[in-house]
Amino acid sequence: MKWKILFFALIWLCSLGLAHAHFTMVFPGKHVEVSASDYLAELGETKTLWILWGHPYEHQLFDCPVMPEVSVRDPEGNVEKLEPKQITVEGKIAYEVSFTVEKMGDYVVFVKLEVPEHDLVDYTKAVIHCGEEAWFGWDAEVGQEVEIIPYTRPYGIEEGFVFTGKALYNGEPLVGASVEVEKYHTKEVAEQLVEEAEKKFAWDPAMMYTRVTTTNEKGEFAYTLDEAGIWFIGATKEVEDGLDKRGVLIVPVFEEFPKETIAPTKELESLEDRVSSLESKVGSIKPISPSLAYSAIGISIIAILLAFASLTRKKV
Repeated sequence: MKWKILFFALIWLCSLGLAHAHFTMVFPGKHVEVSASDYLAELGETKTLWILWGHPYEHQLFDCPVMPEVSVRDPEGNVEKLEPKQITVEGKIAYEVSFTVEKMGDYVVFVKLEVPEHDLVDYTKAVIHCGEEAWFGWDAEVGQEVEIIPYTRPYGIEEGFVFTGKALYNGEPLVGASVEVEKYHTKEVAEQLVEEAEKKFAWDPAMMYTRVTTTNEKGEFAYTLDEAGIWFIGATKEVEDGLDKRGVLIVPVFEEFPKETIAPTKELESLEDRVSSLESKVGSIKPISPSLAYSAIGISIIAILLAFASLTRKKV
């Protein structure tokens, strides 16, 4: 009997630790193959977004427990309440909202989802950007009970950028709060990653799914988003005898731009000249004997490899 009690106690403790691995996901484009480009819009476009509930890293979707409250703030600060429509995504209850992009600048879509079974109220924001160099509105405060205010503009960034922001609770800095950072994956990719993590880190695979940092005395935090994709960043206010409150910001990250290329350099041109010179010398050797010719060719090849290795070390 004692081992059964211990077993169920361990399950309960694990469920507490993973409860906040659920996120409210806000995806533009009416599909789950979402990319950073989906968070951009053209003037006059009707933007449709799906609201899902689940684990982004593992691509585990669950029924959205209740109808979310959804609003959008336009670039000039006007707020419109949106009416969610229930839909089904991969067999799970989800919701859909739409709005028209009528102005240049940044639209902030913000969602409230109350989930008592996870002791959580989730406040999520996603920024939709429109217009060339119309970079305003992305850091607006929309008045969520727990809210992340980005210091780093949450679009037009690429893999490897350090993302910085500030967590607020009722408008004041949220100090010493746990900040969860999790990347979204499509189903096929998620299955492979989870399987690999469970084999390599069997004692705690979830540590590879959800990364964690903490806010400082000003409510600030920083984290490196080292891969392209859609990232979820959530800061939690723990509440005694009540539901925890979490503010989440969705950050789309592009692939490295521009991709690294090898441009011609003086060192490379010098190496090419040396190789050409060696080729000429080898070609001018009189074939006194096959062994002498082969030796000369071998020496020249070694010289080329050593020159290339020297150039590589300099670049590193």
